[in-house]
Amino acid sequence: MGVEARRAQLLGAAVDLFGHRRPEDVSIDDVAAAAGVSRPLVYRYFPGGKQQLYEAAVLGAAEELIGRFAVPAEGPPTGRLASALDRYLAYVEEHAPAYGALLGGGSVAETSRTDAIVDGVRRRAAEQVLAHLGVSAPGPRLAMMVRSWIACVEAVSLIWIDEGREPPRGELRDWLVDHFTGLLLVTATTDPEAAEAAARALPQETADSPAGALLARLAALAPATAHLLDPTATKP
Repeated sequence: MGVEARRAQLLGAAVDLFGHRRPEDVSIDDVAAAAGVSRPLVYRYFPGGKQQLYEAAVLGAAEELIGRFAVPAEGPPTGRLASALDRYLAYVEEHAPAYGALLGGGSVAETSRTDAIVDGVRRRAAEQVLAHLGVSAPGPRLAMMVRSWIACVEAVSLIWIDEGREPPRGELRDWLVDHFTGLLLVTATTDPEAAEAAARALPQETADSPAGALLARLAALAPATAHLLDPTATKP
């Protein structure tokens, strides 16, 4: 087996192990056994041992997570976001222990390099989301809004794992998309750039898109809030 092929084989074995166990529960012997090779051979290709393997695995997972946000720029923006979240949450579900160790913190395998890789995932995921809003260089308010939503997705995903993957993935996805829509609309009331982004995005939505369905549900609440806009209106 060639050098690159052997290295890829060993890394693949490590990624699979890290994807289903916490980093501290994986040893070089485990990697060697999974790859069907000797312990010295693992060190030959990864002299830094488990730490080097873990960092390489984190980088691979980071690229995979970022790729989950890359969906075709077709259809309503919130439909695209729902598709991206479906892919993202599927990864979380399949690699729950590794995801928890990677983003939950506290792993003995964490380093400044792995921290930088994780931060890069957050930034590039935010770029993907902003691209679907037609924004390439966001101002501080819009950038903060999107990055705070990315942080929410991470936190909610960790809670979801901890709560036994309840509610079902589809319900969680829909709630996160609604959360994003609400954040964008609220930010648009005070930030001109967010208002422009919303004005571009909303006409692309349809009655059965996630944003369209949310706006319909909000409209149904209008009678209960009429007195807030018109003091002379009778409370329901």
